[in-house]
Amino acid sequence: MCFSFRSLCLLLFALTACAIPQTAPVNPDDEGLARLFSGRMRIVDMTHALSADTAHWPSSSGNPFERTGGASMGNYSTPEHHGTHLDAPVHASGTVTVDELLPQDLLRPAAVIDVATQCAADPDYQLRVEDLLAWEARNGPLPAGAIVVMYSGWGEKYPDQTAYANDMHFPGFSAELATFLVEERDIRGIGVDTLSVDAATAGFGAHRATNGANKYHLENMANVQELPESGAYLIVAPIKIAAGSGGQVRIFGVIPDEATERP
Repeated sequence: MCFSFRSLCLLLFALTACAIPQTAPVNPDDEGLARLFSGRMRIVDMTHALSADTAHWPSSSGNPFERTGGASMGNYSTPEHHGTHLDAPVHASGTVTVDELLPQDLLRPAAVIDVATQCAADPDYQLRVEDLLAWEARNGPLPAGAIVVMYSGWGEKYPDQTAYANDMHFPGFSAELATFLVEERDIRGIGVDTLSVDAATAGFGAHRATNGANKYHLENMANVQELPESGAYLIVAPIKIAAGSGGQVRIFGVIPDEATERP
């Protein structure tokens, strides 16, 4: 049974408008929503909570997140690019701001490329074109409009600032792969479980290649290890800041029961 893009759109509405008990009877011919709320699909929260302990881009001023006030009404301040967040294309040479992203941009299939073993051996590892081609050899062509997610294993270090930033040695996408994805494949964005889609030692070539083609980034993703290589979907819900270059985002991974397990 196919979990359609239409079902995902309905799912986003349902998550905000209603709650269906998991014990509700399910017609086997129903589409994704009934399967989801019956417990036959799983939702993974892929967002780290914001707090004073959030791992962050190193700076002399320390963690830039601040929250004051009591339980009934707090005030907080934070940069747009802090915690689990979305880089809108305008962040690095694109033209689209975060509030201009459309709903259909934010409900996309996920392609998870697992290179945790390589990253454990080399913290400066850069995801390569060869890694993508190996993924396609196992899973078939990259889905149209996919979000390509690099699983480096770095999320398991969060929120330990020392281990996560690692003296600015952490993995990311190579500029070569980023360029290949926008020129040779149909993607909507890329994502990582690290501080940046670029490896810390590599400059910002992946930023420029993807944002410059009006693709977005997801950074500091949580629980990427819980997604299968293929068959899952992402619901990406960024804060809608007028003319924003990005912002904090709640990300949900939706895993249909027929999704491909990792090898």
